Amino acid sequence: MVPKFEAVTAVAAPPEQVFAVCLDVQAHTRSMASSSERAVDGSTRGELSLGDTVAIQARHFGPTWRLKARIATYDRPRRFVDEQESGPFKRWHHAHHFEPDGAGGTVMRDVVDFASPLGPVGRIVDGILLGRYMPHLISPQRLPGRRFRLRKHPTSNSPARSPALRFHHYAANWRYA
Repeated sequence: MVPKFEAVTAVAAPPEQVFAVCLDVQAHTRSMASSSERAVDGSTRGELSLGDTVAIQARHFGPTWRLKARIATYDRPRRFVDEQESGPFKRWHHAHHFEPDGAGGTVMRDVVDFASPLGPVGRIVDGILLGRYMPHLISPQRLPGRRFRLRKHPTSNSPARSPALRFHHYAANWRYA
C-alpha cells in the first residue's frame, strides 16, 4: 500500500504564473524556511524544467534529510511531476496540476504519493506520523512566492473547498491506495 493525499488550493493568479513560481527553486526554498530547506546540488537557482534535478536538504523531526528530485513530467502550464531519485523515501511522486478557475485565477491540485522504507515499520511511520505531517508540509500556507492570495473555490461550497480554504479539510483526502 502506498500513502497518498491530495491538496486543492484556489490561487488569485493565472495558471502560467503559478506554474512558474512553483518550479522556481528559490521561491520553493523560501516557502520552506521553517525547516531550513536549501538547494545543495543540481539546479539550485531559477526555474526547473523537464529532466532537471535538484537536491534539497532540510531539517524535519530533528535530523537533516536530503532528497534529490527530478522533474519527470512537464506540460506547461498545466502539470508537472517531481519524483525522488534518491533520499529518505522508498517512493516519492508529487504531481502538480494547474487549471484556470474561470475568473482569472488558478485551481492548483497537488497529488502526493509516497512510501517510507523498512516495510511494516515504514507503513506504521506513514500511518501514524507522516500521514499528518506531509499534508501540512504541502499546505497552501507554504505556497511558493507568498505574493499569491488564496481564494474561495468558485464552483463549490463543499467542506473540502470552504471559503477559508483551511487545509485540514484537504488532509481528509489522505488515504492508502
